[in-house]
Amino acid sequence: MSNALEVSNLSKSYGDFRLDSVSFTLPSGYIMGFVGQNGAGKTTTIRCILNMATRESGTIRIFDMDNQIDELAVKQKVAAVFDEIFFVDVWRVREVEKAIRGFYRRWDSRLYAKYLRMFELPGDRQVRELSRGMKMKLMLAVAMSHGAKLLILDEPTSGLDPVARDELLDILQKYISDGEKSVFFSTHITSDLERIADFITLIDHGKIFYTGTKDGLLEHFYIVKGSRDDLTDELKRHIIGLAATSSGFNGMIKVADAKGLPFNTVIETPTIDEILVHISKA
Repeated sequence: MSNALEVSNLSKSYGDFRLDSVSFTLPSGYIMGFVGQNGAGKTTTIRCILNMATRESGTIRIFDMDNQIDELAVKQKVAAVFDEIFFVDVWRVREVEKAIRGFYRRWDSRLYAKYLRMFELPGDRQVRELSRGMKMKLMLAVAMSHGAKLLILDEPTSGLDPVARDELLDILQKYISDGEKSVFFSTHITSDLERIADFITLIDHGKIFYTGTKDGLLEHFYIVKGSRDDLTDELKRHIIGLAATSSGFNGMIKVADAKGLPFNTVIETPTIDEILVHISKA
C-alpha cells in the first residue's frame, strides 16, 4: 500500500511550545482525522506539512517526495482548505478560476464548472455575499479542480450548520472513492470523524498520543465508573483523567490495564470526545 503522507520525527519550536518527534502515516485512499485540544500542535503540524513553517528536524514526505526539496511538485498534488476563505471579497465566483488556474498544470475548467453546479454556487455572486457554507464549498471546488491527490483540511466544519456539515462529509467520502485520493482532516467536531475517518492521529502537548485506525483507538480504551470503595491505589495508577467524589469515580483506562477490575465497575466504550477530555485531565 502506498502512502499519501509520511511524517517522521517532526520537531518545531515556537517560544515555550514544541512539536516533539511527531510521526504518523496516512495511506493513499483513506481519511485521517487529526485531533487534539487547542494548542496541542495541530495547526503547527499542518503548517510544516505545507511548508508554511520550516521544520527543525524530521522528514515529511508526500507521495514519496520531500515537501521542501520537491515543494513545487508536491504542491501540484496537494490542496488545502482552512477555516477562513482567502479569496478577494469582491471577486465573483466565476472569476475565482481566472485568478487560481495559472498556478496549476492540471487545472480542469470543466471539473470546476461541474463542482459549481453540484454545489449550487452562483457564478455572478461575489465572495463576500456567500454564506459560510457556500464559501467552504467554493474552496473545495477550487481544491478539487486541479488534480490534487491529498486534501488537507484545517477546521473546515467550524461554524457550519448541521446540513452544511453533512454535505461536506458526503463530498469528502466521494472524493476518496476512487482509492487514489486521501484526506487529512483536522477538526474539533469529533462526531464528524466518527462518521467518516478511517484513521485517527491524536496529538497532545506537541506529542503523538495515538495514531492508527479509528476502531483501534476506540477499542484501546475503556471508560470506567465505580464506587469510591473500588478505587484502589493500583487502579489509580492506571486511570487517565481520574475524577473522584465522595460517592464514586470515573476515568479512562487502557484495555490492557483493565484486567482484575472490581466486579461492580461499569465499563463503557468511549467516544473520541471522551478520550480527548480524559487526556486533557491527565
